[in-house]
Amino acid sequence: MTAPILLDAGPLVAFLNRRDRHHEWAVSQWAGASPPFLTCEAVLAEACFLLRRSSGGSQAVMQLLARGIVSAPFCLEDETSAVSKLLFRYASVPMSLADGCLVRMAEQYPSAIVMTLDRDFRIYRKHGRQVIPVQMPDAC
Repeated sequence: MTAPILLDAGPLVAFLNRRDRHHEWAVSQWAGASPPFLTCEAVLAEACFLLRRSSGGSQAVMQLLARGIVSAPFCLEDETSAVSKLLFRYASVPMSLADGCLVRMAEQYPSAIVMTLDRDFRIYRKHGRQVIPVQMPDAC
């Protein structure tokens, strides 16, 4: 059984945008993974925003969700307290809402790996002290 992949907005955008400098990396990572990629609505909103000028960008995000390639099982309403504590703890970074949700998801899925382009995931910790396994390009 493979470890679940927690998907951040950067690799999602890179996968869908051929002009993104990390596009080839993202395509190769997606090819070697087993869907569904797990994420949260904050990541999906961020990806749609970043792809707003790409023809069909937001629709492509929604198609991945509709086809079950990406799944958003995280419920922020149920995790408000935990995510709020993370946002407070990492306010100096600063931590985005999407990052806070992914860190919380990493706590919920102990064997998960976060696929990201965000170096801040080298700083964030799950359960206070545990390193979060990440999958990112060497250049990041």
